[in-house]
Amino acid sequence: MIYRHVLQLLITLLLVAACTETSVQDPDRRRILAIGDSMMAWNAASDDAISDEVARRLGHSVEDRSVVGAHVIYQLPITGALGLRIASQYRPGSWDWVIMNGGGNDLWLGCGCRACDARMNKMLSADGSNGAVADLVTQARTDGAKVIYLGYLRSPGRDSPIERCRAVGDAFDTRLAKMAARHAGVFFISNADLVPQGDLSFHSFDRIHPSIKGSRAIGVRVATLIENQS
Repeated sequence: MIYRHVLQLLITLLLVAACTETSVQDPDRRRILAIGDSMMAWNAASDDAISDEVARRLGHSVEDRSVVGAHVIYQLPITGALGLRIASQYRPGSWDWVIMNGGGNDLWLGCGCRACDARMNKMLSADGSNGAVADLVTQARTDGAKVIYLGYLRSPGRDSPIERCRAVGDAFDTRLAKMAARHAGVFFISNADLVPQGDLSFHSFDRIHPSIKGSRAIGVRVATLIENQS
């Protein structure tokens, strides 16, 4: 029992530490919120996460609440409320933009990137009209924010644990693109074309998460979209 309490405390501390705020200048109010999983949160310790690059490019604060290991579909109540369920990271507010990602852990860990239709349908239907992702996007839009949903990096093609996830990643991207097309103010950024075949420089040592170069490249895409829509 004591072990369980200690483990729960450690998990809580890790989750709280993972929620960071990136600030450039000091605007009157926060305009941009970032939520998601480890792709969003990676490189935050060195101030080189995706949100850090967005903040630098735009000169606006970005509140980053993303959590390593977060899922779209997550049932455990305590850790889910602390951020392992991506929807719990969202906080209503006067956001101009909400940058989101998520789904990779559901597909890679939940169904091993094999026979994932049922799990994918829970996240987002084939036409992009409903599911947990659509519900979260709708909530942000109802609160007045524009939404950017980020697709995942693809495997560099060299000894990567996610190599087999390429096809299911393409299928999920297709659904996300359809969802964005259904709604004004919702945008999908695919990162399927970001990594040249065999190029390891966009990935971290694990060949799953983005390197600093990868996070910055994604951040540039996000910042450019926001600038073009302003």
